[in-house]
Amino acid sequence: MVNIAVLLVAFMLDSIFGDPRKLPHLIVGFGNLISLGEKLLNKGSVRFLKGMFLTITLVVTTWFAGWILMSFLKLNIAFIAVGSILLFYCLANRTLIKEGYAVFRSLDESLENGRKRLSWIVGRETKRLNAQQVRQATFETMSENLSDGVIAPLFFFALFGIPGVLSYKMINTLDSMIGYRSEKYEQFGKFAARLDDVVNFIPARITAFLIIIAGGKPQGIGFVFSEGKKHKSPNAGYPEAALSFVLDCQFGGPNYYHGEFVHKPYIGINKRLIESNEIKTVAKINWISSIIFITIITGYLW
Repeated sequence: MVNIAVLLVAFMLDSIFGDPRKLPHLIVGFGNLISLGEKLLNKGSVRFLKGMFLTITLVVTTWFAGWILMSFLKLNIAFIAVGSILLFYCLANRTLIKEGYAVFRSLDESLENGRKRLSWIVGRETKRLNAQQVRQATFETMSENLSDGVIAPLFFFALFGIPGVLSYKMINTLDSMIGYRSEKYEQFGKFAARLDDVVNFIPARITAFLIIIAGGKPQGIGFVFSEGKKHKSPNAGYPEAALSFVLDCQFGGPNYYHGEFVHKPYIGINKRLIESNEIKTVAKINWISSIIFITIITGYLW
């Protein structure tokens, strides 16, 4: 019952407030630790081993810090309060939807504004994108981050409590900061990137299933698994494929990342134009998917 209270309060806080940018943020703290470790270790030889050491050290430390803290609080009001705040920091659904709307509003103002706003939430270069590609990229990142920012944290909270969700967010933050295939991070961040692939394997597929259920198209499960595997990532393609099926549109395709042209396969076959008002549909799917999963976890914890 205590964990259910933590779950529901945290989700309510995220739904109301989103990312509390004016307050000290847990994930920013994770990022600072990673940045410090990267500066100290990402040089010289055996960079893969150094990156693996940093990743394991930070993840294990995060787990034990969360476990010690929650054990100290016992199962009382303080446990609920602290647990809810920590889980709240690990969720990002309202912020994800808010940023999606912001890109579409900026794009309605001008193509250049849309490109600029999109650059805040994606890793690809946006200066060459047309309006259709800006909308596609927004929906791609909304589907991917529904997994990383909502479903996966909830999944690990349900299984392992606050220590589990904190450790997951540390892994996810490590991947977002050092998990790149660039000269600087190819070796140092490889272990973190592979670990992120492992921990997101199940949540990404759960997310895809939730999207097609929320979109009222459960018959798309076959499409999800045939198209999702085309993606270079072992996980990101599945939520993308699910949203592609629900919207009957096409995602993917080649793009520029950090100055390098990257060939990416297309997901979906309908090349139709995406309209501005479809952001409302995607936002609705995100909310419904999240609420369905919250309901499932509540039943599991009960």
